Amino acid sequence: MQSQSPSTHPSRAATEGPGSAGRSTWRRDLAASFVIFLIAVPLSLGIALATGAPLQAGLVAAAVGGIVAGLLGGAPFQVSGAATGLVVVTAELVQQYGWRATCAITALAGLTQLALGTARVARGALAVSPAIVHGVLAGIGATIALGQLHVVLGDTPNSSALENLAALPSELSHPHPSALLVGAVTAAVLVGWPRLPGRAGQWLRTVPAPLAAVALATGISTGMTVPRVSLPQWQLQAMPALPDGPVLGVFAAVLTVTLVASMESLLSAVAVDRLRAEAAGPQHEPAELDRELAGQGAANVVSGLLGGLPVAGGAIRGSANVAAGAASRKSTVLHGLWVLLCAGLLTTVLELIPLAALAALVMVVGVKMVSFAHIKHVQRHREFPMYASTLGAVVLFGVLQGVAVGIVVTAFLSLRRLAHTRITVDEEGGSHLVRVSGQLTFLAVPKLSRALAQVPPEAPAVVELGGSFMDHTAYDTLQSWTNAHRARGGWVTLRGRGGQPIAEPASTHACRPWTPWRNHHCTRPVVPADTLAPQGGQQLLGGVSAFQRNTAPLVRAELARLAREGQCPTQLFLTCADSRLVTSMITSSGPGDLFTVRNVGNLIPPPATDGSCDSVGAAVEYAVEVLKVGSITVCGHSGCGAMQALLDSEGGEPGSPQTTLTRWLRHGRPSLARTRRIGRLGRGEVAVADRPVADALERLALVNVMQQLDHLMAHACVARRVAEGSLQLHGMYFHVGEAQAYVLDPPSRTFTAVRPEVLDAV
Repeated sequence: MQSQSPSTHPSRAATEGPGSAGRSTWRRDLAASFVIFLIAVPLSLGIALATGAPLQAGLVAAAVGGIVAGLLGGAPFQVSGAATGLVVVTAELVQQYGWRATCAITALAGLTQLALGTARVARGALAVSPAIVHGVLAGIGATIALGQLHVVLGDTPNSSALENLAALPSELSHPHPSALLVGAVTAAVLVGWPRLPGRAGQWLRTVPAPLAAVALATGISTGMTVPRVSLPQWQLQAMPALPDGPVLGVFAAVLTVTLVASMESLLSAVAVDRLRAEAAGPQHEPAELDRELAGQGAANVVSGLLGGLPVAGGAIRGSANVAAGAASRKSTVLHGLWVLLCAGLLTTVLELIPLAALAALVMVVGVKMVSFAHIKHVQRHREFPMYASTLGAVVLFGVLQGVAVGIVVTAFLSLRRLAHTRITVDEEGGSHLVRVSGQLTFLAVPKLSRALAQVPPEAPAVVELGGSFMDHTAYDTLQSWTNAHRARGGWVTLRGRGGQPIAEPASTHACRPWTPWRNHHCTRPVVPADTLAPQGGQQLLGGVSAFQRNTAPLVRAELARLAREGQCPTQLFLTCADSRLVTSMITSSGPGDLFTVRNVGNLIPPPATDGSCDSVGAAVEYAVEVLKVGSITVCGHSGCGAMQALLDSEGGEPGSPQTTLTRWLRHGRPSLARTRRIGRLGRGEVAVADRPVADALERLALVNVMQQLDHLMAHACVARRVAEGSLQLHGMYFHVGEAQAYVLDPPSRTFTAVRPEVLDAV
């Protein structure tokens, strides 16, 4: 939000002075930095333990990632530290080359990342199929979980996932009771902590789950004989040494670290940026991925030189940073400083932690990397073979080999899909239907020619194209046959999947869905000129007819699915009945997305009012309790007739007759009274970012949105879900004349314009 003078901007920050916004930002960043610090310390120690590196190396990576990548990176809300995705790779490097050589490989990988960031190739890295990326992460997670399970059972992990799997039966038959108890407690707390019920659970959840799990496990292990953290005295490590081995092997190691660290960081940056864009509050510029890649490279160079683990951005730490309310990159940098102070001053406390607790922490993280949501996603896009082959190759052979196998399988399946085209010819009622399933490329031209030759001359024919791609050779073949068939007296119709025509004549309905329906001349039925019947109903019927002709074939499959499965919207959208407010247009939503309630003035009567108001309350209860929506949005708008009626009623006579409309509008009187209290300048209670409030009508519409959100919280079901953290409330204001949506930032009571640039982060 741009700063303005107090005389022109009615926001709280302006009235409190120019330094108040900066102080608020510092407070939010300071609080968020402590949250991610408490997550980073046990996680960094656990990752170092899993790699076989000195435990101090994890803290070095966390401190360097926070300070260096935080200052130089292009994703302000991303938190970097010891790379979770490189646990398996780092463990292999430590075992093969030794720790000092691993540090040198980390520094060389950082230099490579710096070069790639300078060459501006970060966006290109995201072109790798998500199925391969998720397969790599899942394979790494499975390998981590198998290795750390041995530590939880009181033993040490083997060098490969297969050896760990083979040794597991004997370890399960003879576990170390104390280590197993500590690991089980840690895992149970990690899984159950976010699900603690009630008000006490809400208060306890403010403590990060990793910290709570490790702290409880450490307390339980008091008096037990279990291996614990052993940190050497804080000192500068020996300088990295070049690896002693074949040059090709060293090059492959550097490439692997570069690839995995870069992909993990860039994907995490995009995910965290998306979370920040969805969060309430002023929007920020999208992440600069090339700068982020260069910042990660600088962090890896410094971490390698100081004896730290490879560094990468992490979605776990980044999402916690956003959830904790971070306002800038200062939270990331501060968290690095806290890690540095902790490593120097709290060594005695850290050495109380049992290794089994750290192993269980990393094991749970590894299990979560095998995401069922990702599996469903790749299955829905018919990419499960790429995912499964990549996962299996990572577990069996390693990360770089897994990526190579995934790319080969992806290329093979892509070529197979291009080449695998099914063409059938059927006769239906004297007409011949040529149905093409798959992509039409030059490889399918012989098959297409044979099928078209089966259509008799002068016979009517329909060619249905079910694919999404046709190259020039196939197009030329189809076009030549079509022209020749028509020249011999036959007719040909080309249509796509679902029956819609491939090319529509110029006279067909071409209006955009949001064009005012009164201007849809193409939907007006032809009626005699001397008719006196009103045209509204006829025109509406014409619009429905246009829907059945043009839109229904496109949405029929989706509506059939919704009819079978039932509605499952994610949001309740409460807005005004004004005809200019088109919810599907403003929110770019479709069938099944929104549960919408519209009334005059977007009013939400509080509970315990008379029975005439039960309709809105019933809709709220149904959406919250039955549909389990995750958010509720109250949307007001400019030029609202209900708000104007409330303003006009201020000077009305007390004895005026009560109508249905005036009885309904009494639920807007709290908004009117609140507007009177704050006065014309707003007194810091309501503001629009970047411009003053236009007039009294707009001020009342904005205040009414905030007041109706308060009415929502008066409903017990809403208050309970909000307290649980499973429901979010949002305020929105739509300026009709500007076609501009504004969202409410509750702490500052400011409505901020939604900008198109937010889409770049997705």
